[in-house]
Amino acid sequence: MKTGYQGLTITAAACLGVASLGGCSSDNLVPTRSEAIAAQSAIRCDDSIRTGFRPDADTTVLLIKSFKKGDPLLLSGTVDATTPVAGNDVCVVKLLVGPGNPGPADAPSTSAGIGIEVWLPAPANWNNRIHVKGGGGWAGTHETSVTQLAGTAPAGEGVLTAADVATGEGAVSATTDTGHVSALEGVDASFAMNPDGSLNTTLWKDFAERGIHQMALKTRALTRAYYGKDAKYAYWDGGSTGGRQGLKEAQANPADFDGILAAYPAINWTRFITGELYPQVVFQRDLGGVNLTAGQLTGMSNAAIDACGTVGGVKLGYIPDPLRCAYDPRKDARTLCAGQAGVGVTGTSTSADCVNLAQATAMNKIWYGQTVDGNVPDPALDNGSGTMLAPGQKWYGLTRGTMMLALAGPTQFPIASEMVALESRNPLLAGAAFRNASGNGANQWKNLTYSDLANASDHGVALQSDLGQINTDMPDLAAFRDRGGKLIVYHGLADVLIPAQGSINYYHRVAEQMGGFAAVQTFFRFYLVPGMAHSFANGTSNATANPPLPTNAQLYAALTDWVEKGAAPGMLTARSTAASTTAAKSRPLCVYPLKATYTSGDPNQAASYTCS
Repeated sequence: MKTGYQGLTITAAACLGVASLGGCSSDNLVPTRSEAIAAQSAIRCDDSIRTGFRPDADTTVLLIKSFKKGDPLLLSGTVDATTPVAGNDVCVVKLLVGPGNPGPADAPSTSAGIGIEVWLPAPANWNNRIHVKGGGGWAGTHETSVTQLAGTAPAGEGVLTAADVATGEGAVSATTDTGHVSALEGVDASFAMNPDGSLNTTLWKDFAERGIHQMALKTRALTRAYYGKDAKYAYWDGGSTGGRQGLKEAQANPADFDGILAAYPAINWTRFITGELYPQVVFQRDLGGVNLTAGQLTGMSNAAIDACGTVGGVKLGYIPDPLRCAYDPRKDARTLCAGQAGVGVTGTSTSADCVNLAQATAMNKIWYGQTVDGNVPDPALDNGSGTMLAPGQKWYGLTRGTMMLALAGPTQFPIASEMVALESRNPLLAGAAFRNASGNGANQWKNLTYSDLANASDHGVALQSDLGQINTDMPDLAAFRDRGGKLIVYHGLADVLIPAQGSINYYHRVAEQMGGFAAVQTFFRFYLVPGMAHSFANGTSNATANPPLPTNAQLYAALTDWVEKGAAPGMLTARSTAASTTAAKSRPLCVYPLKATYTSGDPNQAASYTCS
């Protein structure tokens, strides 16, 4: 059974993280339990950390702050009802890891380095684990700020903060800004372009990989210096960008973590983010720039749920397997406006949310996903959810029954137009938040053709070496497997931002590379969650769906049991909360590629299914 970092190598014992043993460069160093821990100077939650913790010449201690149980977790400002309080005694240390990216003082591409915030439980409360949290969006959070605590906010769409982990679970936790700071946390990519309009390859590398690797190394070194021993186990836990970061660690730095929990991961980065702009391009090119209304989007999505959401004669309120749903609003008289000619039907709806044939066709395009020329097949032949991309399909769309407003609402998703601007090296294509000396965002994405968007997607793939291999889609995980690492990935089938098909595609590629599903499942298990959004919430267009969902605690427990006890996770049970008029629902979550198959009984109860 794998127990921490035993058996790994390091190039120099000087990298124990204390002044008395000197400094060294640490980008690729892996500390081990066998090093001379006893030689360390004792450090406490005070200025002894500034003098006693010097892992390398690039690392600076910015702040040390001790909080007692019940203290407001605040560095400045006024305490109010929203201020979080410490659940237990904890020490917070902020670090800066250079060299950063020099440049004009007012340029977003100028960075002093990677900010890291580490949360250390009181020694008596430490559970001998490291449990770090991933980031969200473009990151750029405030780990270097001496007036703000980044670790009190949920990172990467997660439900737990670093403060929760340290003071509740009792594990050392950490977060990172990945090498840049933004006033608009998570949604500003200005850092990624140099003032002359070229790609900022240094900060792309920090964002894509080096920032999270440095967080792993510095957290481990500070843990050893603070407690006088190594952590026994180290875990990654993140969603969205945090999920991508976890998979990047498994791919590029397999010795950093014993267990990785990656939720709805933002892998295939340039592909899916470029595709997030596709709904808006459909509206511009096919509907004259007039978007579908919220009512029309919800109406067609709810019609898909009605068509594909029945099991055992019971309407579940969500689609259990949207990958097999081929609902087509062009063929649904109840969705088409009265008198509108559809495909084989004539519309009968008098609702204000009814649609015409062009609008129904646009919805099919959005569900199918980005194509080279905007054309899509009949959903009955191909609904766009194959495990591999179809000819002409650039990326997947959101599944039928998912709430579409984030990507197909009245405005574009800002991260999408920013990514297209970066791929095209034209800042004017981005939204107004994008700032650059060569031009600020001016929403010129509205002029893009289908071919333009396809070219941007191709550029993104071709530019991976300049973008720090941000796509994080390498299927060879042999090094992570061979060192005993364990990986759980899960993805909601009603994710409102990242199509789950991208994670399915990756899992199939890993299986093909590494000997099939049975071989891969010895270290990597994958779960799909019907009805789940880009978080632990209902992601469907049906506001009353209340689908059964797992919890972060449940999945983290499955991971730690696998790493620490050798108990590989199998079928998990997702549960909903009981509504005022209905009983709580439950549903099995099967290890992919198995699916929940209805046998008999109440379709809203897990006992009515088997995994097959």
